[in-house]
Amino acid sequence: MSSPYLSINDLSAAYDKSSRVVSNISFNLEEGEIGCLLGPSGCGKTTILRAISGFQAISTGSIELAGKLLSAPKKMLAPENRGVGMVFQDHALFPHLTLANNVRFGLSKLSKDEQVTQTDKMLTLVGMQDFRDAYPHEISGGQSQRVALARALAPKPTLLLMDEPFSNLDTTLREDLGYEVRQLLKETGITAIMVTHDQHDAFALGDKIGVIANGQLQQWSSSFDLYHAPKSRFVANFIGDGLFVEGRVIDKTTVATNFGEIQGELVNSINIDTKVDLLIRPDDVRYDPKGSIKGVIDRKAFKGAQTLYTLRTESGESLMSLVSSHDNHDVGDRINLTIEADHLVCFESNR
Repeated sequence: MSSPYLSINDLSAAYDKSSRVVSNISFNLEEGEIGCLLGPSGCGKTTILRAISGFQAISTGSIELAGKLLSAPKKMLAPENRGVGMVFQDHALFPHLTLANNVRFGLSKLSKDEQVTQTDKMLTLVGMQDFRDAYPHEISGGQSQRVALARALAPKPTLLLMDEPFSNLDTTLREDLGYEVRQLLKETGITAIMVTHDQHDAFALGDKIGVIANGQLQQWSSSFDLYHAPKSRFVANFIGDGLFVEGRVIDKTTVATNFGEIQGELVNSINIDTKVDLLIRPDDVRYDPKGSIKGVIDRKAFKGAQTLYTLRTESGESLMSLVSSHDNHDVGDRINLTIEADHLVCFESNR
């Protein structure tokens, strides 16, 4: 069995001897996969990126890329010898250089003809070939990010690292650009890791997503598994929307709650007859005029095709529900609901 293309094994890093920033981080990427490190500000995700790029020493573990050891506690390959490309939050284009010369900047080892060919190829790849003679101040933020990506890809890196690359862009543009970047990376076969605090960016780009909290990797999974099968309360709360309700495990497919027995697939391994907190996602709660659950609307958030309602039920517990915006209700209205959950996400209760 072949080794992973990128292997992070038991990585710990600290800025001083008194405190670790990240502890015992392990994950792998296969060649051509895109990984995302997702978490709140200060959780340690950028430190992991710096360790991979060679700008942060590690105190335990190892980093290997394409069969080559990049970092260990007493070994650290210089950043310029790692073959790693970087895309930054602020694009970091040279303001005094044209876009073509920005892309050409890292190609000094090639002949002049090869530099021109590769520069034109990269600008065409990101749809910026008509702006090759423009300067950074003459283009938009989204265009700047495309050029920054072209510059990072031009030297053909073995790994591309992206640090909050879309955070300075508006919501619509960052979503569109996220899908464009994913398509581009897949076309070129580049293995990449992005750091972000925004789960929508991570979902748009990542094959695998690692949720980081307090310097520790909570879960390394697909976006589907993070949403439907979170392994910790932190991941359950951090990914998507949802609220916990009281329950008791009846069997592997049933949890008894104040709303009746809810059936689905029990995601976590929990003993029968255990008191649990059951995660109910908004898409588990259906508006149903004949439903047995009655709720009073406390809050509503219009989201275009759907409206997200937060409701207070007769049991005193709250639920969230995504309802078609054609079925419009006001705060204070009483509506009927049904719970249909395919995945039963439970954690042992402290009650």
